[in-house]
Amino acid sequence: MTLIAPSRLWLLLAVAGLVVAYAVAQRRRTAPAVRHPDLALIDSFAPRFGGWRRHLTALALVLALTALVVGLARPAHAVEVERKEAVVVLALDVSKSMTATDVAPTRLAAAQKAAKEFVESAPDGYRIGLVTFDAKTHTLASPTTDRAELLAAIDSLQAANGTAAGDGLKTAVDVLEADATAKDASADDTYRAVILLADGDSSTGTTLDQAADGAVEAKIPVFTIAYGTDDATIVVDGKTMDAGADPEAIAAVADKTGGTDYSASTSEELSSVYDQIGTTIGTAVEHQELTVPLSLLAAALLSLAVIATTAWTPRLT
Repeated sequence: MTLIAPSRLWLLLAVAGLVVAYAVAQRRRTAPAVRHPDLALIDSFAPRFGGWRRHLTALALVLALTALVVGLARPAHAVEVERKEAVVVLALDVSKSMTATDVAPTRLAAAQKAAKEFVESAPDGYRIGLVTFDAKTHTLASPTTDRAELLAAIDSLQAANGTAAGDGLKTAVDVLEADATAKDASADDTYRAVILLADGDSSTGTTLDQAADGAVEAKIPVFTIAYGTDDATIVVDGKTMDAGADPEAIAAVADKTGGTDYSASTSEELSSVYDQIGTTIGTAVEHQELTVPLSLLAAALLSLAVIATTAWTPRLT
């Protein structure tokens, strides 16, 4: 539960003032002097429940005013709804370390398979783009609903030297900002996010931390997947080289941008992570206001007070 306009609750002070004034007035009430030889006879005709009727009417009025004031503060409760539209850019590492076999059959092959499953399971209204990075960045697909184009682009991935992870993230953010500009972001509140899969920080170009600053400025959350195991190696030009994952640097990006960090060291874990990201992206939290129900409650209480006053007010006939 939240209040969209909590400053209006100061009006409750006015309601409290009315309650105090009513209490003071009740304490000052005195029964009028009556001259009659038979007081018992008068008592038999006097209303026995006038006090509680009066208090009940006052209570209904106070509750009605309170409901009106709270309604003016615009209370709302959060509700999860299905997100039918989104723009997502996959930023995938295609550096040489992605040829490591610690994730069967290779990191790259497993990443391709999981990315394709994510694309195929995404709602039709999602536009998905693809950016890859080795020593350079490559925009293989701008955000699109053409699943065949995306799947073909993912199938074409090949590993190359270098890891420009920061540049890859920066390019993904730039792609989303360009898409927002083209779609007139001022009138478009479509959800936008980056899914970054990498096994380490940049070995060239912008660092991930620097690129994350740009995502924060653009208000784009980054969901990160730290990929691979710590002790993996690859062979390059006959030399065995370390290909261990660097989950700390990758997770820091998600933390800074408001995304979620994940890790995967098997193909099954990677598929599960994409499912979790899809679920997170696929739901949105909306605030449904309770102003109308409170207004109806206030109207009902006011009606009750009016009816009670009319019914219980003594009449001369």
